Amino acid sequence: MTSPLLTCPPYCNHTTGHPPSHKIRSLSVALGVLVCFSLVELGVGLISHSLALAAEAGHMLSDGFVLALALLATWIARWPASPTAPFGYRRVEILAALTNGLGLLGVATWIGWEAVARLHAPPTEILSLPMLVTALLGLGINLINAALLHDDSHHDLNLRGAFLHMVADAISSIGIILAALAVWMWGWTWADGAISLGVAILIAGAALPLMRQSLHILLEKSPSHLDLNQLQTHLQSFAGVIAVTDLRVWTIALGQNALSAHLTVSLQEGCQRDRLLQQIQTSLQQEFDIQESFLQLAGLPVEILNPPLSERMNLSSQK
Repeated sequence: MTSPLLTCPPYCNHTTGHPPSHKIRSLSVALGVLVCFSLVELGVGLISHSLALAAEAGHMLSDGFVLALALLATWIARWPASPTAPFGYRRVEILAALTNGLGLLGVATWIGWEAVARLHAPPTEILSLPMLVTALLGLGINLINAALLHDDSHHDLNLRGAFLHMVADAISSIGIILAALAVWMWGWTWADGAISLGVAILIAGAALPLMRQSLHILLEKSPSHLDLNQLQTHLQSFAGVIAVTDLRVWTIALGQNALSAHLTVSLQEGCQRDRLLQQIQTSLQQEFDIQESFLQLAGLPVEILNPPLSERMNLSSQK
């Protein structure tokens, strides 16, 4: 005899941190600030014939694409769950985070390549003043956007990817400022390549953990913070549970974990099983942060629980 059960209503979404509306508002403001400043910067660059300003404007517009992607993923993730998508669409945010991680790694690779080339052949002249002004303006915008996304980046991989892009750009701007000062004060044209190489390493160091965590979720690996042996022992500690098999735990989206298991129990009455399931579900949510559990109960054969009279008499005579 078996009885499957779901922990919550058939279709439910679990979120952590700020509600989706707050995330959408933060991303929208950050995107608006970035695009507006980029257009102003592009216009000034064209009027003043400054290639540095025009290039920085193009770079910021590419960051606008990153924020737009994160905004789209957050909006899609709000779509309600359905019979054909019982866990909802929060995995879209993980795909966006992986895409942003790949983008960060691509940026780091490009900067590193250019930095090595410049170290081998430093330019004879660098216009340090336009370089410095552009970097200062870019740093201000990136710090504003990073502050807007910071809170949600702790519990949302999608926003963490967008946040890391802003941080990477801020680090890049700081590197440009330092390089511009080195060129302006001491004429060290090699500093541009050396500092850029350091920036590339920092960006790659931020991208790899984001990609690793995104892939961990997409491959449905067990959450790293959960000990499956401890979880199995916990399930077997409930009165009436004889054995736990086919135990699986995975992450649907960051902050939304799921579990499935097959429990062999000694309880025969339906009300007893319902009570046991309720106890296990509550415990899994409170102690292990597992919001979705799929538990199948199987009772022992009746002949094991209630052996025939002749067998019981044989056992008693042996005693």
